[in-house]
Amino acid sequence: MKEVLVCGLFILFFDAVLCLALWVGLVLLKCSTCGGLAGVWVFGAVKWAILHVFTRVLTDGKPPGELSRLVILVCLLTPVFESGRILMMPPSETYMGPPYDFSMVLLGLMSSSLACVIWEKGLCADGKVKDNNDQNARQLLVRVLKYFKPDSLYLIAAFSFLILGVVCDTFIPLYQGIVIDMLRGQVLQPSFYYAIGQLALISLGSALFSGMRGGIFMCALARLNKRLKHLLFHTLLQQEVHFFEDNNPGRLSSRLHSDVDRMGRTVALNANALVRSTVKTCLMLKVMLGLSWELTVLTCIEMPLLALLQNKYITLTRELKEKTQDCHAQNKDLAFQTVSGICTVRSFKGEKDELRRYNEALDELCQVKRQSGIYSAVFLLVRRLVSLGIKILMLVQARSLMLSGHLSIGSLLSFYLYQKPMSVNLREILYAYGETASTVGVISKVFSYLDRKPKWKKAGELVPEKLQGKIVFQNVTFTYPSEDKPALKSVCMELQPGKMTALVGPSGSGKTSCVSLLKRLYEPQEGQGQILLDGEPLHYYDHKYFHQKMALVSQNPVLFSGSLRYNIEYGLNDCTFEKVEEAAKRTNADGFISDLENGYDTDIGECGRKLSAGQKQCLAIIRALVRDPQVIILDEATSKLDVEAQHTVLQEILACGRTVLVVAHQLKTVEKADHIIFLERGAVVEQGTHQELMAKRGRYYRLKEELFSQQS
Repeated sequence: MKEVLVCGLFILFFDAVLCLALWVGLVLLKCSTCGGLAGVWVFGAVKWAILHVFTRVLTDGKPPGELSRLVILVCLLTPVFESGRILMMPPSETYMGPPYDFSMVLLGLMSSSLACVIWEKGLCADGKVKDNNDQNARQLLVRVLKYFKPDSLYLIAAFSFLILGVVCDTFIPLYQGIVIDMLRGQVLQPSFYYAIGQLALISLGSALFSGMRGGIFMCALARLNKRLKHLLFHTLLQQEVHFFEDNNPGRLSSRLHSDVDRMGRTVALNANALVRSTVKTCLMLKVMLGLSWELTVLTCIEMPLLALLQNKYITLTRELKEKTQDCHAQNKDLAFQTVSGICTVRSFKGEKDELRRYNEALDELCQVKRQSGIYSAVFLLVRRLVSLGIKILMLVQARSLMLSGHLSIGSLLSFYLYQKPMSVNLREILYAYGETASTVGVISKVFSYLDRKPKWKKAGELVPEKLQGKIVFQNVTFTYPSEDKPALKSVCMELQPGKMTALVGPSGSGKTSCVSLLKRLYEPQEGQGQILLDGEPLHYYDHKYFHQKMALVSQNPVLFSGSLRYNIEYGLNDCTFEKVEEAAKRTNADGFISDLENGYDTDIGECGRKLSAGQKQCLAIIRALVRDPQVIILDEATSKLDVEAQHTVLQEILACGRTVLVVAHQLKTVEKADHIIFLERGAVVEQGTHQELMAKRGRYYRLKEELFSQQS
């Protein structure tokens, strides 16, 4: 780095020597035009060739990119500047060539050095890493824009109104200055009223077009958010169960709502601001150059300085914004868990612990926000100091121009009316760029969910008209993704149609794992056995058909907010009310339903909180029977029912030749099973009828003595 700096100083010194030699030559030859603009460009080309050779000599033939860009800059500075002077020069004046004096040479060198330092150290720091980040950011933003394709007509209309509104906004200060200059005369000119009319017309156009632009943009944004949320929610619903165990519901909910809203709002509104400010800046720059190019140059000096500050600020705050988003998701998740489990919290007197955890999460969020606020305060302070310095220089230069007669009061007022919006536009461009860049992390996270492929076997299309319901476990070994120890070890067992099979064993023996595999909530690892239904692997069956023919009734069924009928018909499209009533009558549940205020239309509250535990189990059993399943899994499903209700339910479930798997600790239920399978540590230890297992006096017998003695 030091070598590059030293070589750069040598290049600048050699460039100064060349310019000084040219100036001396022009003085000796008494030539003031230097061959006109063509001569300036020729000298720039010659100087580039000389400095290029000089640079290669300094660096042994391998000049760094920074030095090559510095050489091009110092060689093009004067020709480009002089070309601009000619374009802005009034037709009545004649071009006299560049004013080669010592002060201009120093000014050119200082400008070149400042521009290079800002570019290399500010805008292009960490080149390779930044190039990769910028490339990834561009790809993400382009992908977001593709989701706007259905709204192409809306966007075309919005951007058309945007440009029209910007054109009107640009000429408002100009006409205000013209009107003020006309007011100086004692007699109003006839064109005064015409100018007033033009000012009123463009002001009305600005308001009208801006309103139309804003409304259409918001409409397009709402449509985009709807599409993205629908697509993301659909993708989340396709994921395997383990995905939801690794990602908390509160955090996923935050991604679905907050992140999608922020992503669409940032891209859409920042694109709006970026286009509006860019077009407006270009138009205003043209008008400002016509009013005073000297003041315009001073105004434009803010651009590289603000760009440097903004770039550093973006770098510092990008990570903080991602941390803030994660903290918000964590706080929402903590609050959701505490509120949803308030009964457990109250039972174990955990209010203080939950409050402490939530306060710690809030403290972490406040710390991140405090650091972000410090960065923001310092950035605003430095930015305003830079703007203040530029304004002071402009006032000094404006006084000089007015004394020389090159600037009128009306023109100065118009320029100042442009100058502040010009600075605002530049800041808005930088802010829009920074805000979009800081949202790249959020966009990347949303797209990571959209692109995620479910890690389970895709359901097939098998839909047999008649299903017998024979289930076979063939050497099934299963390990949960988050664990190393297998939950099932080479399990082999059969569930016969029309028979009730009981699955028993101590806690942690693998009963729940068997149920989860049967319902395809998890999949056996590749090459670790398979589960067959009527001789076919479970994933061969159509997803909807499979879950309609295999129903699960758990001890604590999950219910949803809504009516009782809605929960019974959940997931069914062609279920009639008569079918619901029939299923309720077969389980003797129609009695308590008819006692409810609105019967089947009664709102059961969030998670069915308005129902008792027994009523919830009744509702879950009705929900299973109304699907007319061939295989029913009862996981302690009748533990909250009385003896008579249990008998009625079991009789109804065993009817029609269904395959029944019971996971129960109640002795009477297990004794009635046609086949009992005893699991321990993930393996089948014993199986047979109740009498056979009791006669063996093995693990089943000892477990009965330990757990069922009070019921025998």
